[in-house]
Amino acid sequence: MSKSVSVGSVAIGGNARVAIQTMCNVKTSKIEEVVRQIGGFYDLGCDVVRVSVKDDDDLTALREIKNRIKMPLVADIHFNYKYALGAIDAGVDKIRINPGNIGSEKNVEEVAEALKRSGTAVRVGSNSGSVEKELLKKYGKNEISLAESALKNVAILEKHGVDNIVISAKASDVPLTIKTYEYLAKKTDYPLHLGVTEAGTVGMGVVKSSIGIGALLLKGIGDTIRVSLTADPKEEIIAAKRILRAAGLDKNYVEVISCPTCGRTEYDSIGLAEKVERLTSDIKKPLKIAVMGCVVNGPGEAKDCDLGIAGGGGVCAFFKGGEIYKKVPFDRAEEEFLKEIKKLVE
Repeated sequence: MSKSVSVGSVAIGGNARVAIQTMCNVKTSKIEEVVRQIGGFYDLGCDVVRVSVKDDDDLTALREIKNRIKMPLVADIHFNYKYALGAIDAGVDKIRINPGNIGSEKNVEEVAEALKRSGTAVRVGSNSGSVEKELLKKYGKNEISLAESALKNVAILEKHGVDNIVISAKASDVPLTIKTYEYLAKKTDYPLHLGVTEAGTVGMGVVKSSIGIGALLLKGIGDTIRVSLTADPKEEIIAAKRILRAAGLDKNYVEVISCPTCGRTEYDSIGLAEKVERLTSDIKKPLKIAVMGCVVNGPGEAKDCDLGIAGGGGVCAFFKGGEIYKKVPFDRAEEEFLKEIKKLVE
């Protein structure tokens, strides 16, 4: 088990549930837009949000943003140690830095002292495109060099007494990402921030992230996740929630199971399944609803469902626990089934 690190009100690691993160794609100095965007993230179920600190205006905006949002705030900083100090002073809950790129040992020491005084958490790590040349020469371009690069940055902070650390080591290559985090899980007990970096647009990006993040979560590796997509950040949150649910780590939702349909299907089960999913998407209740094409597999395969439907011969059969309790003609089946769902979730 990893150690626990507090990021504001959210615990990362230990026995805590896996936290969902995303990042604003609005310039941080545009305070109203950023606060509005973060409010939307919060409503979707995001746990931690990160913003970039690129210039003095961004730094100045941090304090007001922090005071106006309901979730922990992370400041993403590169190259300028003074921005790290300013972000800590502004009260952010975590900073994301790499000690190796913020200048001299004295700079690192100043940031470390500020982290210790404030109790602010810090994420450090590596990306496959920024591994140090000496590590590439020693190990080659593989999971060892990528992981050791992250651990090198950890060691710099540890030298100065900082231990409230979260580690990331991301690659755009899925197998490399998985191997790197497996290596890290054996070498350290710091919480691990999972993600496949530069995963792409929603289509392929969600697939790559689901395989990479999901494979690790199923092995018990990972404490917080960000699905990195070239898309509206809300898509990252939606994908992250679905990954956690598919991995069995979030059960407080309505699971909709549905068959792929075939030539035996006589009613619009695809359309109904989509409507059921939309209707139940925001309901936080551990339920399972089945929308099955025909009675061949319907009640049997969905035996453990709280409610299900299957069609054939002009009627749809409604069932609970694998037992049929009602039959409705096709033309009224959708309306009646949606009523049954509403009764179930009330």
